[in-house]
Amino acid sequence: MTEYVCLTLLAEPGEAEPAFKARLTAFWTHVLRTRPDDYERVYAEATRFAATGGRVSRQYMVECDAADAVAALATTSGVAFAPVDPDDTYTKYEAASPDWFQLDH
Repeated sequence: MTEYVCLTLLAEPGEAEPAFKARLTAFWTHVLRTRPDDYERVYAEATRFAATGGRVSRQYMVECDAADAVAALATTSGVAFAPVDPDDTYTKYEAASPDWFQLDH
């Protein structure tokens, strides 16, 4: 069974949700076009933005063995992220509640 970790992408300090949403759209479009295999390993996205450490954030469920690659892509694209806990894993069933939606691949 495939396991996932939660990758939390972070807005810049003081960045509003609409601006962060636009940057996320550009980031994921870039990943989809340049690294489709990595994109396919992102299983789900949280349905709502949240706040993490006083910053707007969005969570994604990523296959455990793809988390480092996706985090590296975020870094090179200027998107910050919270540290990923590799021991805190989830099944796809845990990312299927109304709080998550599965990405169309």
